[in-house]
Amino acid sequence: MPKKRSGGGLSKTQQAAKFLGVSVLAGAVLAGIALPAFGSLGLAAKGTVKGFDELPTNLKTPPLSQRTTILDADGGKIADVYSRDRTVVPLKDISPYMQKALVAIEDSRFYEHGAVDIKGIARALNQNAQSGGVSQGASTLTQQYVKNVFIEEAGNDPTKVAQATQQTLGRKVQELKYAIQVEDELGKKKILENYLNITFFGEQAYGVEAASERYFSKHAKDLDLEEAALLAGLVQSPSQYDPINDEPTALKRRNTVLERMAQVGDISQSEADKAIATPIKLKVTRPKSGCITATKGAGFFCDYVRDTLLNDPAFGKTAQARADRWNTGGLTIKTTLDPKAQQAVQTSIENHVYKSDSVATAVTLVQPGTGKIVAMGQSRPYGIGNNETQLNLSVNHNMGGGSGFQSGSTFKPITAAAAIDGGTDPGTVESAPNKMNYPSPVQTCDGTWQNSTTKPETVENESKSEVGPMNMKEAMAKSVNTYFVQMISKIGVCPVTRMASKLGVQRADGKKIDQVPSITLGTQLVSPLTMANAYATFANKGVYCSPIAVESISDASGKSLPVPKTQCKQAMSEHTATVLNSLLKGVVEDGTGTLAGLTDRDSAGKTGTTDDINAAWFVGYTSDMAGAVWVGGPTGNVSMRNITIGGQYHKQVMGADTPGPIWKDAMSGALAGTTSPPLPTIKLPDMKKKNPKPDDHKGDNGDDQGDGGDDGDNGDTAGAQDAGATAGQDDGGAFGGGGNGGQDGGANAGADAGADGGGFGGGFFGGNH
Repeated sequence: MPKKRSGGGLSKTQQAAKFLGVSVLAGAVLAGIALPAFGSLGLAAKGTVKGFDELPTNLKTPPLSQRTTILDADGGKIADVYSRDRTVVPLKDISPYMQKALVAIEDSRFYEHGAVDIKGIARALNQNAQSGGVSQGASTLTQQYVKNVFIEEAGNDPTKVAQATQQTLGRKVQELKYAIQVEDELGKKKILENYLNITFFGEQAYGVEAASERYFSKHAKDLDLEEAALLAGLVQSPSQYDPINDEPTALKRRNTVLERMAQVGDISQSEADKAIATPIKLKVTRPKSGCITATKGAGFFCDYVRDTLLNDPAFGKTAQARADRWNTGGLTIKTTLDPKAQQAVQTSIENHVYKSDSVATAVTLVQPGTGKIVAMGQSRPYGIGNNETQLNLSVNHNMGGGSGFQSGSTFKPITAAAAIDGGTDPGTVESAPNKMNYPSPVQTCDGTWQNSTTKPETVENESKSEVGPMNMKEAMAKSVNTYFVQMISKIGVCPVTRMASKLGVQRADGKKIDQVPSITLGTQLVSPLTMANAYATFANKGVYCSPIAVESISDASGKSLPVPKTQCKQAMSEHTATVLNSLLKGVVEDGTGTLAGLTDRDSAGKTGTTDDINAAWFVGYTSDMAGAVWVGGPTGNVSMRNITIGGQYHKQVMGADTPGPIWKDAMSGALAGTTSPPLPTIKLPDMKKKNPKPDDHKGDNGDDQGDGGDDGDNGDTAGAQDAGATAGQDDGGAFGGGGNGGQDGGANAGADAGADGGGFGGGFFGGNH
């Protein structure tokens, strides 16, 4: 009987085609034509095989699409993903009742005839002639198997499926030739096993194991007589006999199968009668496919694993080869996801940011020294409903993410790393005025950057209290913009972009990092995973390890497949990393990140807030875990002023007051019950300042910060900018007279710069804390 994917009975056209096929084939066979030759039927025509010695390998062992299971680091299931829900099982793991029921209803003389059942053809031809239509088919189980292989290879391509199922004489003969070879090379048992694994049983279940799980929530080996008869009856028309949607019709079909089993002697009539009197008893397991079914908010990590397999040449030389491997499935993928860390991330997210908020958060945790991604989550759940998304906000565009987000002051440690690694003393003092023109010219990898002489670009600190002179320790703790602009202007842009590259920092949109001084303030679009992994390098003594999500992969046969390992290399000297640890410990102990600091172990990190407060960050680490938290509008279009997030009102959001606590709770939960080695640090000199004059900087150390943010810490939660009040400020004295051993006071003005500082639009240069 013909196998159909869906629908009810055959259409008039299908009936006619089937009648033609049966009649012609019957005529050919009954006329005594030698099957191996079939010369008079035009086997040399296009689309047919050339000879009987060319049986395709796929007909022997068809590459059946199966489900792939993605596991966390402890072996717990994250999700099953598949294009077709199928689990291939050997014949010994299929109930004898199922084997007998299928043969009885589909091809009761299966073990008696060869590839072609001549008696069956004659019987079908006679029956069809008497009925004037098509009441009986003539395909053997072997022929049906061959057709199913063609359909399987067609996948979900409508054109290929149509070609695989077309009712033409050439295809009928082609199927017949292959059927003869399959019988000769595989034998009956293997054909039956392959058939039971390839055929469609409805409700997205391919193969008898998936069908058993779908309808009865059990393995195929455990099917009883009534259950086996029901499944066998589905093969002819899965939708017409679907017991979930039409139980009466399914019951009638099941009983037909039971009667047929009694007729051919597979069961006694009393067994059949007893089974017929038994109602259908379903225990349905609904299909759950894809990353949308992932637990603990791991849908985005699941998607990242998928993109890893589709993008990495280790899993196939071409994109098509990788796609074929993924679609064929049957893989067991053990990942790096730590269920404890993932739960901690998800809990922290839910406690701080609601999915219905106008902004979202994304959090990623990685393990220093291994590159393992141990957690990845965000406040907008994985899905397609309201307040849901399938855009992974934690990763780069080519891995399922968006174009990224400006990182704000979390980029400043990268500038510091480049400077220190190049020989700059962390005790170096800069004038760090409250506001200044960008120094010019500045060396880049491609030449020099020049500020405009007519409308020079300026940079300003978050509050008027942030005024030098100061050294790197104080500048990092307070996140002073002008200090780091002066630093990058001295060492040049190129060392900074090269350091960023060594730390794996690249733009999320795939573009190159701009060769402009403002990159030190975090103007480039990056992802949380990128930043978390960069900071993990500081914890790992300056050794960068590329991020990985996959620990191991085995195929359907249990064979291990090669997976790419993390690539580790020294990005900076160990001394530089130690200095960075010291600087960033100061941020969480005495600077802008005090709300994020852990109390039970060493921690270090950096806050970041972009101009217009479109994004706020905290990136930090312990010696054994690093994490990045971003908060903002998913498309970067929400200014986080006068906003309620997670039920808490904020006059303006800063890196310390929202991302910081999210990071702290996530890290605390992920590391609960463990100890972390102390971070290697060195003693950094404090800045020695002269006592200010009585009227100098009135309101320092807090007066300018009273109306900003929610935590009132030092600098990162400063009040509204007084850009207008400082627009005409003369920075020359502070900049030129800071006692910094030869600084060029002309850097303030940039009067000799002849070119426009393209790429420095307003909105990049204020409040990057």
